[in-house]
Amino acid sequence: MGIRSKRVEGQLKKEISKILQEDLKDPRIGFVTITRIELTGDLRYARIYFSIMGDDLVKKEGLKGITSAKGFIRKLIAERINLRYVPELHFTLDNSIEYSINLEKTFERIKNEHKESQSGDKEV
Repeated sequence: MGIRSKRVEGQLKKEISKILQEDLKDPRIGFVTITRIELTGDLRYARIYFSIMGDDLVKKEGLKGITSAKGFIRKLIAERINLRYVPELHFTLDNSIEYSINLEKTFERIKNEHKESQSGDKEV
């Protein structure tokens, strides 16, 4: 991936984050974090991965809210970033943060169980 693509990805991430936090008034969109952006080589299509903390219903409603505001977000990007073509935006829910939190909890539980079993062996 070229330097230009990386630079455009960084700008898109910054601007989309700002738009989601400051410009959208949709109550379905809660606290959203942009985790990463993937651009095609010609900069025409962008896949935006985002994370929403909450249960499945909150995530589903958040995705609906962001998807319905896709055109508005693209319009604001066109105003704020000087690009020949504003990429077509595709939003995808990213569960990697939640997955890593659950994985960390599982490791902690296993570690505690291991400590308990070792302390039980010493008392015998």
